[in-house]
Amino acid sequence: MRKTILLCVMFLGFLAFAQQEQPVLGGDKDVHGCKGSAGYTYSQIKNDCVRVFEQKIKLKEVTSDKSYTSMTAVIFSKDMKKAEVFIPYENAKSIILEREGKSKKWKSGSYIKEAYVLVPFKKKGYQLKKDNVVIYQ
Repeated sequence: MRKTILLCVMFLGFLAFAQQEQPVLGGDKDVHGCKGSAGYTYSQIKNDCVRVFEQKIKLKEVTSDKSYTSMTAVIFSKDMKKAEVFIPYENAKSIILEREGKSKKWKSGSYIKEAYVLVPFKKKGYQLKKDNVVIYQ
Protein backbone atom coordinates (compact mmCIF):
# COMPACT_ATOMS: atom_id res chain seq x y z
CA MET A 1 0.00 0.00 0.00
CA ARG A 2 2.83 2.42 0.91
CA LYS A 3 4.60 1.69 -2.36
CA THR A 4 1.44 2.46 -4.32
CA ILE A 5 0.95 5.78 -2.52
CA LEU A 6 4.61 6.69 -2.98
CA LEU A 7 4.45 5.88 -6.71
CA CYS A 8 1.25 7.95 -7.08
CA VAL A 9 2.85 10.94 -5.30
CA MET A 10 5.96 10.68 -7.48
CA PHE A 11 3.82 10.44 -10.64
CA LEU A 12 1.72 13.49 -9.65
CA GLY A 13 4.90 15.43 -8.82
CA PHE A 14 6.32 14.58 -12.22
CA LEU A 15 3.12 15.74 -13.96
CA ALA A 16 3.10 19.02 -12.03
CA PHE A 17 6.75 19.67 -12.94
CA ALA A 18 6.23 18.79 -16.62
CA GLN A 19 3.30 21.22 -17.00
CA GLN A 20 5.18 24.34 -15.91
CA GLU A 21 4.99 27.02 -18.57
CA GLN A 22 7.99 27.32 -20.83
CA PRO A 23 8.97 30.76 -22.13
CA VAL A 24 7.56 31.45 -25.59
CA LEU A 25 9.95 32.48 -28.37
CA GLY A 26 9.36 36.17 -29.02
CA GLY A 27 7.66 36.56 -25.65
CA ASP A 28 10.10 39.23 -24.49
CA LYS A 29 9.38 42.88 -25.17
CA ASP A 30 11.40 46.02 -24.51
CA VAL A 31 9.94 49.35 -23.35
CA HIS A 32 8.81 50.10 -26.92
CA GLY A 33 7.09 46.73 -27.38
CA CYS A 34 9.83 45.34 -29.67
CA LYS A 35 10.58 41.62 -29.37
CA GLY A 36 14.35 41.24 -29.20
CA SER A 37 14.32 37.43 -29.46
CA ALA A 38 12.44 37.77 -32.76
CA GLY A 39 15.12 40.16 -34.07
CA TYR A 40 13.29 43.46 -33.57
CA THR A 41 14.92 46.70 -32.46
CA TYR A 42 13.29 50.07 -31.94
CA SER A 43 13.95 52.70 -34.63
CA GLN A 44 13.80 56.31 -33.45
CA ILE A 45 13.33 57.61 -36.99
CA LYS A 46 10.55 55.20 -37.99
CA ASN A 47 9.08 55.27 -34.48
CA ASP A 48 8.47 51.54 -34.86
CA CYS A 49 10.10 48.14 -34.38
CA VAL A 50 12.40 47.07 -37.23
CA ARG A 51 14.70 44.19 -38.02
CA VAL A 52 18.14 45.61 -38.73
CA PHE A 53 19.08 42.75 -41.05
CA GLU A 54 16.02 43.45 -43.25
CA GLN A 55 16.86 47.10 -43.98
CA LYS A 56 17.74 48.21 -47.52
CA ILE A 57 20.99 49.97 -46.64
CA LYS A 58 23.42 47.59 -44.94
CA LEU A 59 27.07 48.25 -44.22
CA LYS A 60 29.71 45.61 -43.45
CA GLU A 61 32.52 46.00 -40.96
CA VAL A 62 35.74 46.97 -42.73
CA THR A 63 38.41 45.56 -40.43
CA SER A 64 37.95 43.23 -37.55
CA ASP A 65 40.25 41.52 -35.09
CA LYS A 66 37.40 39.16 -34.23
CA SER A 67 36.72 35.81 -35.88
CA TYR A 68 33.56 37.28 -37.43
CA THR A 69 32.52 40.53 -39.09
CA SER A 70 29.49 42.46 -38.00
CA MET A 71 26.91 44.34 -40.02
CA THR A 72 25.05 47.58 -39.43
CA ALA A 73 22.11 49.23 -41.14
CA VAL A 74 21.13 52.80 -41.93
CA ILE A 75 17.63 54.28 -41.94
CA PHE A 76 17.08 57.79 -43.29
CA SER A 77 14.30 60.17 -42.31
CA LYS A 78 11.88 61.09 -45.11
CA ASP A 79 13.52 64.50 -45.57
CA MET A 80 17.03 62.90 -45.54
CA LYS A 81 18.17 65.28 -42.76
CA LYS A 82 18.67 62.48 -40.23
CA ALA A 83 20.26 59.07 -40.47
CA GLU A 84 19.87 56.36 -37.84
CA VAL A 85 22.75 53.91 -37.62
CA PHE A 86 22.46 50.68 -35.64
CA ILE A 87 25.86 49.98 -34.07
CA PRO A 88 26.03 46.43 -32.67
CA TYR A 89 28.66 47.13 -30.01
CA GLU A 90 27.43 50.46 -28.65
CA ASN A 91 25.39 50.77 -25.46
CA ALA A 92 22.67 52.60 -27.35
CA LYS A 93 20.67 50.56 -29.84
CA SER A 94 21.15 53.25 -32.49
CA ILE A 95 22.83 56.59 -33.10
CA ILE A 96 21.13 59.52 -34.82
CA LEU A 97 23.32 61.48 -37.23
CA GLU A 98 22.20 64.84 -38.61
CA ARG A 99 22.94 66.58 -41.88
CA GLU A 100 23.56 70.31 -41.84
CA GLY A 101 22.21 72.27 -44.79
CA LYS A 102 22.92 70.71 -48.17
CA SER A 103 25.97 68.83 -46.96
CA LYS A 104 26.39 65.22 -48.06
CA LYS A 105 27.60 64.24 -44.59
CA TRP A 106 25.57 63.15 -41.60
CA LYS A 107 27.37 63.74 -38.29
CA SER A 108 26.87 62.97 -34.64
CA GLY A 109 26.46 65.95 -32.36
CA SER A 110 29.37 67.42 -30.45
CA TYR A 111 28.00 65.98 -27.20
CA ILE A 112 29.09 62.47 -28.20
CA LYS A 113 32.69 61.69 -27.33
CA GLU A 114 33.43 59.78 -30.53
CA ALA A 115 32.56 61.58 -33.74
CA TYR A 116 30.55 59.47 -36.19
CA VAL A 117 30.21 60.59 -39.80
CA LEU A 118 28.19 58.93 -42.57
CA VAL A 119 29.25 59.84 -46.12
CA PRO A 120 28.24 58.64 -49.60
CA PHE A 121 30.65 56.07 -51.04
CA LYS A 122 30.87 55.03 -54.68
CA LYS A 123 27.56 55.06 -56.57
CA LYS A 124 24.95 53.78 -54.13
CA GLY A 125 26.93 53.03 -51.00
CA TYR A 126 27.89 54.72 -47.77
CA GLN A 127 30.80 54.73 -45.36
CA LEU A 128 30.53 55.14 -41.62
CA LYS A 129 33.57 56.71 -40.00
CA LYS A 130 34.40 56.92 -36.32
CA ASP A 131 37.05 59.51 -35.47
CA ASN A 132 37.98 59.72 -39.21
CA VAL A 133 38.54 55.97 -39.51
CA VAL A 134 36.24 53.96 -41.79
CA ILE A 135 34.58 51.26 -39.70
CA TYR A 136 31.68 50.22 -41.99
CA GLN A 137 31.03 50.49 -45.74
